Amino acid sequence: MKRNRWTQRLKGLVLSAAVLVGAMGGMAPQAEAQTANLDLAARSAILVEASTGRVLYSQNPDQPLPVASMSKIMSEYLVQEAVQQKKISWDDVVPVSEYAFYVARISDASGVYLNAGESFTVKELYEAMAVVSANDATVLLAEKIAGSEPNFVQMMNQKAKELGMTQTSFVTSTGLPANELGPYSVETDQTENLMSARDSAILARALIRDFPDALEVSKIPRFTFRAGKPQELKKANYNWMLPGLNSFYEGVDGLKTGYTAAAKYCFTGTAERDGMRLISVVMGTESELKRFAETKKLFDYGFSNYKVTKVMDKGASIAGFETAPVTGGVEVTVPAVTGKEVTMLAKIGDEPAYTPSVTFSQLTAPIAKDQTIGKLVLQEEGVAETDYLQPEDLERAAVDVVAAQEVEEASWIRLFFRSIIEFFSGLFSSGS
Repeated sequence: MKRNRWTQRLKGLVLSAAVLVGAMGGMAPQAEAQTANLDLAARSAILVEASTGRVLYSQNPDQPLPVASMSKIMSEYLVQEAVQQKKISWDDVVPVSEYAFYVARISDASGVYLNAGESFTVKELYEAMAVVSANDATVLLAEKIAGSEPNFVQMMNQKAKELGMTQTSFVTSTGLPANELGPYSVETDQTENLMSARDSAILARALIRDFPDALEVSKIPRFTFRAGKPQELKKANYNWMLPGLNSFYEGVDGLKTGYTAAAKYCFTGTAERDGMRLISVVMGTESELKRFAETKKLFDYGFSNYKVTKVMDKGASIAGFETAPVTGGVEVTVPAVTGKEVTMLAKIGDEPAYTPSVTFSQLTAPIAKDQTIGKLVLQEEGVAETDYLQPEDLERAAVDVVAAQEVEEASWIRLFFRSIIEFFSGLFSSGS
């Protein structure tokens, strides 16, 4: 309930700011995500600044489309989560199953050609899945975590709901069409995994946010499987925007490609430059190179037009909200300051136009120095809830406000005399 109240307050503050701007200057400026024309040759696309969730560009972002192997971002998430929760470990050894062996033999499908009788660690299988999109490694991990791929797919769909992915439906762990798995085919009217560009960006952002080490794997440009063993396999990452590959782009360190006949060529990418991370999605392009060329357009647009800029230092007082009231303390107020450095996304060459607003908690002494005492929201002009990847990003944008000093609990006698003084002050005030 407390979280919901914060969400409603913060949404109200930002939406009120947008209304105020419209009243003062006519219509608020249309969001850049809607007005920029990059002429992308893709069925769907989106560009997002990761720290704020601001959508910088979108093209048909909410239509569910076949997503192919970009589905594996969810499989990566669930493996990382299972390790974090100690349900499995990176060193667990997994024997190759009949299903994984079958998938390894599907023609024209990416894999590391797992053989019956072989065993590999979870870490080796995860790297194969994340770097070279190995379908056989993916289904083996799905079975390891959930007992079977159908059970794992249920977990995928449940996690999608938890993450707020409203236009997503999985039928396989890999992105392979459900009716092309021979004896393991799934009887369903939906044969392809479906996801919108927005949902793919939500998923990529969640993976990077919750498991940042995932980028240490996704950024590997070339991969060796069974290193030093018979049937050693060397493959390049399907993400050709990594160093040393065909479509290198400075700052790219992930994330996942995809292709099926229905999905065409897709790519969810991420790149970081000068402290700003972008997440891009292109779906339904016509060739392997085209998906990277269209991603380059998105990254070029984002990095050449936007920057993350500091607007307040850590420990800065906030104009109009310098102190917070305290009940039962030696002092009746406590100085309030920012709990961390405050940054905003801004157009290059422009200073962010914003109004600070703080909601203080109800404070009762004692108060410790650096204790969180409220939330700061910067109401940016011309920016509405719909300009974010998810409505929750308004809440995530709130910054902790902390006490700049401690406030001790007052003795009963101090509080007694204070109440008498306040009584007579109120009496004389009302009498005048």
